[in-house]
Amino acid sequence: MRLLPLRPSVRPAGQLSSERFSELDFPAPDWPRQTSYEMSHQEDSADGLQDLGIESLFGSSEEQSGAVAATEASSDIDTATLDVSTGMTRDGGDTSDCGFPNDSSTENRSTDQENPSEDVEHESMEDFEHFLIPVLPVFYYPLLREDEIVEEEEEEIDEEGEEEEQAQMCPRCGGTDHEQCLLEDRALEEWTSSETSALPRPRWQAVTALRQRQLGSSTRFVYEACGARAFVQRFRLQYRLEGHTGCVNTVHFNQRGTRLASSGDDLRVRVWDWVRQKPVLDFDSGHNNNVLQAKFLPNCADSTLAMCARDGQVRVAELTNASCFESTRRVAQHKRAAHKLALEPDSPYKFLTSGEDGVVFTIDLRQHQPASEIVITREKGKRVGLYTISVNPANTYQFAAAGQDQFVRIYDQRRIDKKENHGVLKKFNPHHMVYCDFPTSITCTAYSHDGTELLASYNDEDIYLFNSSHSDGAQYAKRFKGHRNSTTVKGVNFYGPRSEFVVSGSDCGHIFFWEKSSCQIIQLLKGDPEGTINCLEPHPYLPMLAASGLDHDVKIWTPTAEAATELTELKDLIKKNKWERDQDSVYHTNLFDQYMLSFLMGHRSQRDHHLGWGARFPEELDESSSTSLTSEEEGQD
Repeated sequence: MRLLPLRPSVRPAGQLSSERFSELDFPAPDWPRQTSYEMSHQEDSADGLQDLGIESLFGSSEEQSGAVAATEASSDIDTATLDVSTGMTRDGGDTSDCGFPNDSSTENRSTDQENPSEDVEHESMEDFEHFLIPVLPVFYYPLLREDEIVEEEEEEIDEEGEEEEQAQMCPRCGGTDHEQCLLEDRALEEWTSSETSALPRPRWQAVTALRQRQLGSSTRFVYEACGARAFVQRFRLQYRLEGHTGCVNTVHFNQRGTRLASSGDDLRVRVWDWVRQKPVLDFDSGHNNNVLQAKFLPNCADSTLAMCARDGQVRVAELTNASCFESTRRVAQHKRAAHKLALEPDSPYKFLTSGEDGVVFTIDLRQHQPASEIVITREKGKRVGLYTISVNPANTYQFAAAGQDQFVRIYDQRRIDKKENHGVLKKFNPHHMVYCDFPTSITCTAYSHDGTELLASYNDEDIYLFNSSHSDGAQYAKRFKGHRNSTTVKGVNFYGPRSEFVVSGSDCGHIFFWEKSSCQIIQLLKGDPEGTINCLEPHPYLPMLAASGLDHDVKIWTPTAEAATELTELKDLIKKNKWERDQDSVYHTNLFDQYMLSFLMGHRSQRDHHLGWGARFPEELDESSSTSLTSEEEGQD
């Protein structure tokens, strides 16, 4: 009998086709049925019984050599089998693939003269196959018919589908109305993606910037790096500044960025050496209710710190190089809470304050009576309480004030005429909120670095960006979605030397970063375990952020993470915030005031219980004096 050269479909030692079984009259072994797990590990072996090429069956020559080596080590029978195979190919076959002839060698042999050494006796062939048969149990997985494989795969798919359905059971409806939930999710995704655009290419390239700095062609390396998206996406919590015994309502860097002032419900003001993580100054503010803001005045060698609080007082602390406390004095008094101060960028003497009584004061510390009333905010003859005030850095005569309605009002101190539109230069608000049927409020405003843009964060709504040069009543230019601003007076701010990003806290305890031009969320930080981040203060010239909220500490964030933050929770978090906001909007009467009252009263009662302070809540201020003041002013008008 003449044995033809082995074809590429030859099986490695230890395998034999079903056709060979029938030729040798060996009964097929009764092996146990193959499990799905075993099938997954032997799928290639089963497919290999079809007429496939050697390379597709065994891979590279190195891999095949390893396979043969393992077979040789397994048993003496394998060694004998390999010897027989090697002897067959030594005389006329190419052994480049672990002793098995490859395709090219087979083709070459088809054109060569037949080798007499290929003549093998029939008995020798039987001996060869006799060696192969005992090796078969090494591959103890039986071969399934195609119909059995299909049935088993269908069963596995059905089981996996049931498990996925149970795992993905809608938590809201429990599976009873899943189609409706899917429609709501689709609508929410469309709402989230609307009014956004693709992220622009990063302007700052690390290698290019480093080369330019090394060559001396760029002296603004740190300045430019602060606005790099790569740094923002690597923000992580560096450390905490601990020491306050109540919520921290305000944080503010001095002009050089070397000191950080913080204050809050404990009525103490702390000035931190934030690099060494320790306070250099700790003094009593002089207020008798929650301190809401404390800021260093510029160009004063850190010797003056202005403060305002829920007791309506505006106070000034006299310091010595931010390291020695001298005294505090009251410079103005609002009839209700005073939430915000607005500094003039270069003035060590002047700043503005606003309060829930609707009054805007200008404070000039050079005057014997520092406080001077600029304007009382009104709408349709009624006062509008104010939560925020901001000075335009490009035109310090202009300032924006907002509070307990939907309008951002722009004033010019040189052109305030109380008889003409109550002194308002122009007003901005989203057009869909002009005639809103429920009370709304603006908790914070912020100008961009060049004064051309103005942010406004709405209570239980989104953050809107207006072009400050547009005319009265102009529509917003951009809209930032995803966070929630409901339970406290939250801040909003620009981040970056050119105001490249928008940053805000949220009721869910996270810090949101939006890329300004595209309105896309690029960073999400878990900020406050208690559930709310209120205040966010960028460093004046370093890529760094200070934040505070309901926790009793200040958090310092720096871009020191090894990789960019993965926004795996973002989608679910946005859905949760939007769904809760929509649910609360059903019960809107004056939801903001209800939240504020219950929240602050709860913290006030807790504080009084532990610390024994006897400050009066702003609503307990003499209503008669506020009313009489209003009557006198209206009579004068």
